Amino acid sequence: MEVILAILVGILYTVGIYMLLRRSILKFIIGIIFMSNATNLLVFLAAGIIPGNPAFVKEQADNLHQVADPLPQALVLTAIVIGLGIVVFTLALKFKFFSRTGTDDLDQLQKTDE
Repeated sequence: MEVILAILVGILYTVGIYMLLRRSILKFIIGIIFMSNATNLLVFLAAGIIPGNPAFVKEQADNLHQVADPLPQALVLTAIVIGLGIVVFTLALKFKFFSRTGTDDLDQLQKTDE
């Protein structure tokens, strides 16, 4: 399972970087979303996947090494909220940018420098 998810992280990073290098601002925002999701999945995978054992521990628990670590889960949850805020902010910037320039292509901005 970890190998499949590691391959998925690599694919998400690859697609994210490809989309970041595109000329369209909307594709740039989609690239940010892919990079954010890949990073969240990478942090989640770095903690290890322990199926069937929640992070809650009874007082007489003997197998503490088989319990899921709640810290990476909390970090990923926080990163999801921050990533959503960044995406909403960049979409608002894109809307304002498009209303001022009338274009979504970054190559056409060279005409506005003059």
